Amino acid sequence: MAVKEIEYKNKIFKLSYDMVNPTKKDSLLVLHGWGSNKEIMKQAFSKELKEYKHIYLDMPGFGASSNDMILTTKDYSQIVKQFLDTLKVEPKIVMGHSFGGKVATLLKSPYLVLLSSAGVVTVKPWSIKIKIATFKLLKPLGFSKIRELFISPDAKHMSHEMYETFKNVVDEDFESEFAHSTSRALCFWGIDDTATPLYTGEKIAKLISNSKFYPLEGDHFFFLKHAKFIAKEISTYTS
Repeated sequence: MAVKEIEYKNKIFKLSYDMVNPTKKDSLLVLHGWGSNKEIMKQAFSKELKEYKHIYLDMPGFGASSNDMILTTKDYSQIVKQFLDTLKVEPKIVMGHSFGGKVATLLKSPYLVLLSSAGVVTVKPWSIKIKIATFKLLKPLGFSKIRELFISPDAKHMSHEMYETFKNVVDEDFESEFAHSTSRALCFWGIDDTATPLYTGEKIAKLISNSKFYPLEGDHFFFLKHAKFIAKEISTYTS
């Protein structure tokens, strides 16, 4: 593990990352999803795509990387871009899972690999709508531990900065960004994904003009079972 310090908007970020196949010329940047870290991505792909230098990054506030600033998805992309600049690396491929897919899209690499990317706003079930309405009703009354009772599991135990960041990005409509992407994209999705349902992947693939779509067996972390297949398709597509 290595750590790179960068300054962004007068804040210092200590970014933890790992490299695999460091002598290779062409680079692959791999970005994890919300609440995750680089280790799960390394677990899936570190033994694949041996023709590429892999860069596995803990984005700010996750894993071993620091954050004490309220961020947006655009901020994340700018921080990652600055990190890459300090390494003097321009990735040929950027891969992103879930929230990382949105960040990856903004980096505008020649090739984009989306793994059950977030970015399409889904219709909330009635149970969630009632929960949100109840929270809004009780919050002004000053009930204790309101946040703990109603917060998403993805947001529990967060710092104030990360919780506010979560609110910035959780229901973000990214359809315009996908539609304006000029990357050649491969979109892989879990058929049984409930976090970013299959239909959202189909929509993203249609929005990105130069893309291919692969529905695969599994849930939101389907890629752990299909890493070899995904790697093979990436090698074929980018060669």
